Amino acid sequence: MKTIASCVTELLVSQPFLEEALSRNIINYSALAEELVPAVSEMLKKPVKSGAIMMALRRYSAPQNIASSVKLKKMLEGLGDITVRSNLTDFTFQNSKTLIDSHSRILEHVGVNTSIFYAFTRGIHESNLIISSSEERHVLDCFKGEQLIGMVGQLSAISISLPLNNSRVTGLYYQIFKRLAWEGIALYEVVSTTNEFTVLIEDPLIDKAFSVIKRLKV
Repeated sequence: MKTIASCVTELLVSQPFLEEALSRNIINYSALAEELVPAVSEMLKKPVKSGAIMMALRRYSAPQNIASSVKLKKMLEGLGDITVRSNLTDFTFQNSKTLIDSHSRILEHVGVNTSIFYAFTRGIHESNLIISSSEERHVLDCFKGEQLIGMVGQLSAISISLPLNNSRVTGLYYQIFKRLAWEGIALYEVVSTTNEFTVLIEDPLIDKAFSVIKRLKV
């Protein structure tokens, strides 16, 4: 059975920025309670007073703030080299039985030219290829006959070397995404390996994004 407290918890968990502001005591409980009245009333299917919601907010116990985790702080301080690559194009192809053959032809070309930026990810229904814009024509030739879903240029990539055992620390990616979101920076694509993390961003935002990521280490 839903209660006012459980509804408030559900709403806060679904809005991490709001939850964090509440845990840092930088939000007005009364104003927030008034803001949540329609949503809580809808969830409970009955009118709810803001006073009851404000009481639930004051009693709410947020999870331990991951930003203050000693392990997380050390992990952020231990972030390695940050590399920026510009002039990139992102291709999206419909998956097919022949797509791997096209991919093989690109790999042969990339293998002999280490200056080319290249990343390939395969999903359930589609695959993405991120490559230096100078290779656009080569990609289109190799993937001739495949269904091209989308092609976007004027992109840049920021790659971050992650410390070993980064996968054992809670909240590392959250901190990266949160800082970028706070600055209004939308991510076009995300690619990661075990110890490397890359975000693809539109060219006009790259300087701002680099500054945000660099400050993560401070």
